[in-house]
Amino acid sequence: MAFTIALVGRPNVGKSTLFNKLAGRKLAIVNDFAGVTRDRKDAEGSIGPMEFKIIDTAGLEEGINKKQLEARMIEQTKVAILDADLCLFIVDAREGVTPTDTHFAQWIRQQGVKAVLIANKCEGNQSDTIFTKDYYKLGFGEPVAISAEHKLGWSGLYDVIEPFYDKYTEQFQDLEVDSSGTHIDREVEDKAIQIAIVGRPNAGKSTLVNQILGEERLITGVEAGITRDSIAVDWNYQGKKIKLIDTAGVRKKMNITKDLEKMSVSDTFRSIRFAHIVVLMIDSNSPLDKQDLAIASLIVEEGRGLIFGLNKWDTIKNQQELMNEVIEHIERTIPKAKGVPIVPLSALTGKNVDKLMSSCMKVYESWNTKISTSKLNDWLKFVGNEHTPPLYKGKATKLKYITQSKTRPPTFILFTNSPERLEKAKYDRFIINSLRKDFDMQGTVIRLNLRKTDNPFEGKKIVKKMRNKLNVEKHKVKKKRRIDFSKIRGRKNRGRND
Repeated sequence: MAFTIALVGRPNVGKSTLFNKLAGRKLAIVNDFAGVTRDRKDAEGSIGPMEFKIIDTAGLEEGINKKQLEARMIEQTKVAILDADLCLFIVDAREGVTPTDTHFAQWIRQQGVKAVLIANKCEGNQSDTIFTKDYYKLGFGEPVAISAEHKLGWSGLYDVIEPFYDKYTEQFQDLEVDSSGTHIDREVEDKAIQIAIVGRPNAGKSTLVNQILGEERLITGVEAGITRDSIAVDWNYQGKKIKLIDTAGVRKKMNITKDLEKMSVSDTFRSIRFAHIVVLMIDSNSPLDKQDLAIASLIVEEGRGLIFGLNKWDTIKNQQELMNEVIEHIERTIPKAKGVPIVPLSALTGKNVDKLMSSCMKVYESWNTKISTSKLNDWLKFVGNEHTPPLYKGKATKLKYITQSKTRPPTFILFTNSPERLEKAKYDRFIINSLRKDFDMQGTVIRLNLRKTDNPFEGKKIVKKMRNKLNVEKHKVKKKRRIDFSKIRGRKNRGRND
């Protein structure tokens, strides 16, 4: 396990900014609005040669009722600092030490964790004002002055983390050699399968992730739009590494007016682009809203593996009737999503969650399908004989050759003498559906590119015509010359006779 650092402090002191700087990329949403972060978010970070795991947490606020959302956020922060090897307690150097800082400094000490005091936003002369008694009263010794936004004070931050890091790594120095004294070879780890959970607000995305993990990893509640950041959680399923990604709910574009929500939605779209499989959570009580169809179309265009999760299925009375309506609606409005798995489930009770994960694994295999060219062309001959392509200008449209150019999603190139005719007759859709059915590629987008084959005799015909034309012209010239010579000879003979 990697050395873990938790970033804690009251709202708007720069925890997420420091998180992004240590991670080396913008992973957490940063905004001037206080309390942006709610769930704990982790990533790989580094400073100098030290590599570690960092956890961004929600801002700490006092005087919270246990039933409020903020109370659930504090519980998430508590879990983070107890899992961490070192806690960086961050305060705002511009505002100085506040009563909230004092309250939570005592709370952190009560947890019995190792902590270091960080005074952020020390641009300019702010670093001269932090060495006051108020900072030492917090009980963490001398504060470290930094500016996370401008990466100032990084050497001081390195020096304060290094002793804890070295002590941690000393525990694992002898683990590379087993009891017999031989070196243990480390195999290259397989990359995790990334599964993003997306949908409208309050569709049950975070509840589903918690149900899969078997713990309250993410904050849930009746309030819509609790999740703001995309939260990635590592998990193991049947020996396979999985990265579950919970995302913010996506509302209609016209309803999104606040900058913070725009940033959350952009983060969700980014998660879709980088995911392997996307589970679209749909509230069964209002299935396939226009927004659901818009999200599904985006997933299809991005070429991700798609699964529809009909949540709150236990609240539906006429289940079979609703299922038939959903299938018919999907096939009619999103033809490219034909055959996509539709899993009715209950994220709250856990019903059919195992079935959902099985569907994810099957779709992932289809998404990575690679078919040999010889098998594809044997199949193409069979399909062409079974369902004859349309005529083009009275001539037969020929299916000449097919090959797979890439996977993820499966992409094929079909060579024909008339791509326009196939597209107009929607024969390309028949080919895609046949590929999906015959090669068992359910649940994944299949892309088919039609290309026109060049006529191998086209160039030869032009050359032949040019040669014929030249021969005709040469023949005319020779004929003209013969006529001229005969006239000349005739004139000479007449002169002699005279």
